[in-house]
Amino acid sequence: MKLPSARQVAQRTQHSLLSAAQWRARLIVWIGGAAVGGMAVAFAKCADLALAGLHRMTHARYWLPYLLAPIGFATLSYLTRRFFSGAEGSGIPQTIFSLSPEAGAVGERLLRPRVALGRMVLAMAGLLCGGSIGREGPTVHVGAIITRALARFMPHGGTDAQRRAMILAGGAAGVAAAFNTPLAGIVFAIEELSRSFEERASGTVLTAVIIAGVMAIALVGDYTYFGQPGVVAVPSVLAATTLSVGIVGGIAGGLFSRITLLGVTAMPGALGRMRRNRPEVFAFLCGLVVAGIAAGCGGLTYGTGYDEARGILESGAHLPWYYAPARAAATLSAFFSGIPAGILSPSLSVGAGLGQTMADFAHEPSAVPFAILGMCGYLAGVTQAPLTSLVIVMEMTTQHAMVLPLMITAAIGTAVSKLLTPPLYQTLAQRYAAPPAATAAPASQ
Repeated sequence: MKLPSARQVAQRTQHSLLSAAQWRARLIVWIGGAAVGGMAVAFAKCADLALAGLHRMTHARYWLPYLLAPIGFATLSYLTRRFFSGAEGSGIPQTIFSLSPEAGAVGERLLRPRVALGRMVLAMAGLLCGGSIGREGPTVHVGAIITRALARFMPHGGTDAQRRAMILAGGAAGVAAAFNTPLAGIVFAIEELSRSFEERASGTVLTAVIIAGVMAIALVGDYTYFGQPGVVAVPSVLAATTLSVGIVGGIAGGLFSRITLLGVTAMPGALGRMRRNRPEVFAFLCGLVVAGIAAGCGGLTYGTGYDEARGILESGAHLPWYYAPARAAATLSAFFSGIPAGILSPSLSVGAGLGQTMADFAHEPSAVPFAILGMCGYLAGVTQAPLTSLVIVMEMTTQHAMVLPLMITAAIGTAVSKLLTPPLYQTLAQRYAAPPAATAAPASQ
């Protein structure tokens, strides 16, 4: 292959620097990244307000969640199906499907601005009603919608490749801004959203992630998502407890993923018929389950799980052994109800509780490193995305010294999960490829 001459390289560089069309494209990417970063911060602040409102309302009113959760879930399920089809569930499967070549008109419907508005408003309402739901998956979806809307202003109206790159960039920027983890945003785009990385999209994704991160930092300051956990001693990569955390995290995460897929695609018996034919009644029952679990746990399963996980990591809070299964059950119930409900943040919280319990069982002097490993192993088991799980947890906790144990845990968790279930997000995304009558409003995606 003949290399271009220095003169040719200089001419191409000059054309790139002086081209109005290319500067227009760059400006649109910058605006998109900034918009996603601002949206992620606003979404997080509103979610915090919703949780604070829930705690104020339920303080000294033990009976209120038994009204708030079932009635709220039923109402939100109806609103989602009736007015915001495509806003149900996590939002990551919708983004993945929209990136596929066969997305077509269904993919366009999943990326309507109205879906973004409904997802944010209804997700905050779900938190206010006591749901165990995350905001990071919805942030990915809303980020993709924002950048997809801006793609039409690209030169020549935006090509298919440009639109796909913008969707990919918006989703990656959503992860980066929501967790303040720029590397994780890039890895998430490679490993989870696209399953491949086109050279022509790499610059767009990287730029959007950087701009979104800068915007988030400008609004709330630089911070570590889970604070500064105090890890006195790093577990050995070959220690029995370290390996056990990966295995148990993979089993627990894989079972969560499999139950989710079975519940969405083939829920048996009367419950399955009710979910198909009377979804609001089914959502009402899901709300009752969520309220009952929260009452039995003293309210520990409300919200995203962020406070509980940070308490374990930063202040050494000790949660009861049943916290992890209770949080997982509450997250499943909220997801099955059909309301907008992310699972990333609750999964991290489940993993932290799981790691703490295993450290207690093994009589380890400190539960913090094992809670960190538990987050990685369980998230890898749920998503089967080991690199994303590793990088997210490492960046959120700044525990770079634990890279090798985290790598081992993520690899084991993913391998074990693959023995139990197909990939969660990709399998859910495939449901949108069904005939139009079935894709109009999948009940609990």
